[in-house]
Amino acid sequence: MGNDPACPVCGSATTLVGTKPGRRIHRVFTIRKCGGCGFAFVEDPCADLPLIYDEEYYSGRGSDPSVDYAFEFEHPGRSVRRYEWQGIVRAVRSMAPWPCKWLDFGSGNGAFVRHLREAGNDRAFGHDAGAWSGRARKAGIPILDREELAGHEGTFDVVTAIEVLEHIPDPVATLVLLRRMLKPGGLLFLTTGNAATAPRDFLGWSYVVPEIHVSYFTPESMARAMRASGFDAFFPGRTPGWNQILRFKVLKNLGFKRTSPLERAIPWPLVGPLVDWRYRVSAHPAGRAV
Repeated sequence: MGNDPACPVCGSATTLVGTKPGRRIHRVFTIRKCGGCGFAFVEDPCADLPLIYDEEYYSGRGSDPSVDYAFEFEHPGRSVRRYEWQGIVRAVRSMAPWPCKWLDFGSGNGAFVRHLREAGNDRAFGHDAGAWSGRARKAGIPILDREELAGHEGTFDVVTAIEVLEHIPDPVATLVLLRRMLKPGGLLFLTTGNAATAPRDFLGWSYVVPEIHVSYFTPESMARAMRASGFDAFFPGRTPGWNQILRFKVLKNLGFKRTSPLERAIPWPLVGPLVDWRYRVSAHPAGRAV
């Protein structure tokens, strides 16, 4: 009992949730949960990142078959991902200046950075260490490596981290890094699953894919993590743009990768709020750099 790890967010005691096998990695992972803030995490995450985030992953044949970075990169106008890009821009513009110096942290294939620049923000940059970052740079998308990123500390007006923190074993350390990137008063906008809406059988939650998703936040635990990292956490709720963000999430989970007349016929202004009422994705806080 005395060797049980404390919560990485608030330091409270944690309890064993159970174990779950990986989808591609043939081992069993241990998942724990904090009794204080509700944060859950994989106690023994896989450290072999090139094995997890390989070409199969980026092509939609990996641990998360709902993503297809190759198609999104090559056909941005036909990908349902463009709804998410448009929604994020609209949400952020309701809380920050435009255009502005913007960092998309965990930028994957860089397609969102390209979208930002094509939308008129020529001071948008990305950062990622994955396999696709080199391809993005060759395509002329400004993806900063870790050394280059350090040279931009304290200069960004906005940092986005879209479906990133659930992949990181030490999210507080990453939030500290993101705070260093921002000017005082700069905005952190992120998305991730809401563990407060997980089913009673936590291990049965479809979001629990333990070789890639290792951190599971409630809005309370996210706010605590932000405050511990130098942010003023606030709750903007369903800002403009969330219908488009949710539209993408629904379509992705239904297996849609391409836009189509069928999905365009869905009444998204009605569906979006219903989906958010159930899963409360917009309930997570945003952060202002203190």
